[in-house]
Amino acid sequence: MALGQHSVTETYYDILCVKENASYEEIRASYRSSVLNYHPDKLQTTSERGCADHSMANKFLMIQKAWEVLGDAKSRRLYDTELLVSRQDTGTAEDVGLEDMMVEDAGDVLQLSYQCRCGDYLCVDSQELEEMGCPISRDGSVMTVRTLDNLPASIVLPCGSCSLRIRLLIEPDAIVSIG
Repeated sequence: MALGQHSVTETYYDILCVKENASYEEIRASYRSSVLNYHPDKLQTTSERGCADHSMANKFLMIQKAWEVLGDAKSRRLYDTELLVSRQDTGTAEDVGLEDMMVEDAGDVLQLSYQCRCGDYLCVDSQELEEMGCPISRDGSVMTVRTLDNLPASIVLPCGSCSLRIRLLIEPDAIVSIG
């Protein structure tokens, strides 16, 4: 589900032929209609399987994935956020992994920071990451970051003092030392 660095040409909304502000009921109705049109059982009606059949099977799988994401409120919110970020001219200076971040234990939350070229810090904390669908668990001096659907995720972090932004890349089940 993570959009990462790749440009998005067809969104899950496009696949289900609904607008991005569509209600759950509209998305569900479009999903059901699409599934009926592209279901693999429809492929059995022809005696020969050709390129068109393979295309229909792929379309069916894309419809299923779109429904998995858009049919769940939490994953839809995360997808919408990633979609918005991917459409913006982010102008990120660099991609940074969790292992490049400094991690500090601030009691109830973990504070992750990266020093900007200007001297300030680009920061995100464990509560913010959890709200974005990347919960953190701690075990002593090690933290594990989970991602939605076990897919890579990315978050753009702006510097508060200059115009620099970085993209924080989060691999599924990433393990990082605290301190």
